[in-house]
Amino acid sequence: MENKELKFKTTLNCGGCVSKVQPELDNSEGISEWSVDTNNPDKILTVNSKGITQEEVVAIINKKGFKAEPIA
Repeated sequence: MENKELKFKTTLNCGGCVSKVQPELDNSEGISEWSVDTNNPDKILTVNSKGITQEEVVAIINKKGFKAEPIA
C-alpha cells in the first residue's frame, strides 16, 4: 500500500494539546509519520498514511476532545 499524505484543520493549539493526542497517533496502525503545525492559524495536522483513513484520524482526535476536519 502506498503512503498517502492526509491533512486536517484542527483545534490542537499548543504543545500540550499535541501531547494529549501523541500516544494515540504514535501507536495507531497505518500511520508512518505525523506532525502538527501549531504556528499555522488552522493548526494543520499532517499524517503520512499507510492505510489509516481520514475518518479514523478524525475519530482519534475527537476522542481526545479536539476537532479535526479533512482538507481536500
